[in-house]
Amino acid sequence: MFSLILLGNRLQEGGPAMYIILLVFLLSLTFVVIAFVKRKKDSLVAQKMISLAAECSLIALVVGCLASVVGIIQLFDMVEALGDVNPALFSGGLKVSLLTITFGLFSFTVARIGILTYKWSLKPNETN
Repeated sequence: MFSLILLGNRLQEGGPAMYIILLVFLLSLTFVVIAFVKRKKDSLVAQKMISLAAECSLIALVVGCLASVVGIIQLFDMVEALGDVNPALFSGGLKVSLLTITFGLFSFTVARIGILTYKWSLKPNETN
C-alpha cells in the first residue's frame, strides 16, 4: 500500500509525461500477455502483439527522454530568470526532470524483458 502511494507521488512529481509513459507501459505489458496467450492458437496475432509491445517500449523511452530534456530546459529558464538560485531549488528541479527518463527507462527495460522471455519460450520451429 505504501509503495503505491509513493508511486502515485512520483507520477505527480514528474508531470503529465509520466502518465503518458505509464499508459504506454501498461499497453506494452498487455501486448506481451496477449502474445503469450495467443502463441499456440494464432501465431500471427502473437507476432503482431510482440511487435506492438516493442513499439510501445520505444515510445515510453523516447517520451521519457523528451520530457527530461524539456524539464531541464525549464529548469535552466528558471535559473536564468531568478539569477542566484538556491542549490536546493536547483537540485529539486533536476530531480523532477530525471524522474521521467528514469520511468521511461524502467518501462523500456521491463517491456523488453517480457519480449525477450516470449521469444525465448518459442520452440526452434516457431520463428518470430
